[in-house]
Amino acid sequence: MPRPPRPISRRRFLQGAAAAAVAAALPRGARALTPDAMLQIGHVQHGGNWNPRPTALRRLGWELGRRTSIEPAADAVPVRLDRPGLHRHPMLYLAGSGGLPPFSEAERAALRRHLMYGGFLLVDSADASDGTGFDAAVRRELAQVLPASPLQPVAREHVLHKTFYLLDRQGGRVLVKPWVEAQAIDGRLAVVYSQNDLGGAWARSELGDWEYPCTPGGEAQREAAFRTGVNLAMYALCTDYKDDAVHLPFILRRRS
Repeated sequence: MPRPPRPISRRRFLQGAAAAAVAAALPRGARALTPDAMLQIGHVQHGGNWNPRPTALRRLGWELGRRTSIEPAADAVPVRLDRPGLHRHPMLYLAGSGGLPPFSEAERAALRRHLMYGGFLLVDSADASDGTGFDAAVRRELAQVLPASPLQPVAREHVLHKTFYLLDRQGGRVLVKPWVEAQAIDGRLAVVYSQNDLGGAWARSELGDWEYPCTPGGEAQREAAFRTGVNLAMYALCTDYKDDAVHLPFILRRRS
């Protein structure tokens, strides 16, 4: 009977992303990145309202390119959990507003495998629900995907809050919770969940207008949402960032 495949390490899983970060540290004139070497966020399609903030990820990508050594692709890529290719996206984004139909067993298994092998999922609630709507539905699904890892608030001292910026507040279109929650696998945050509608704070029209006001904190709350997004992307690509010399000068310049 053939032996089951050995799980790949996180570093091997993220080898392409690490190569992109090295190239991104070069002067812009010296870069020659192929699309495969860029960070291309996988935007998870599902049976509900899966794209409530259509401009959000493009704006986040623009901010990542401006603020960090990450070289993002121009747009996120819609992905289906039960189709091949998830491994091309070390960072997945699952958003919604309102109810979320149950995932199929094939979708749950594929997402579980992706997370176990080093992938990262950001879940973003756009409807400001708490115990109902998208919040209730996504908690149901995450409990099925990683039943041994319940969602827990991320402590303020966790490395997520200092991968790039030193975060002392939460951002988003609204402030439903003063923290984000996460599911961990062997100490690594595999899923991070925000109820504060990060995408609503990121969304910007083609004319340059912010699409939604941020309440109650205004533009400082929007900036906190972008800083949260930057930290999440950095964590997705480089959990043990303290050992990554490529990012050190950028962290020192930008973290305050």
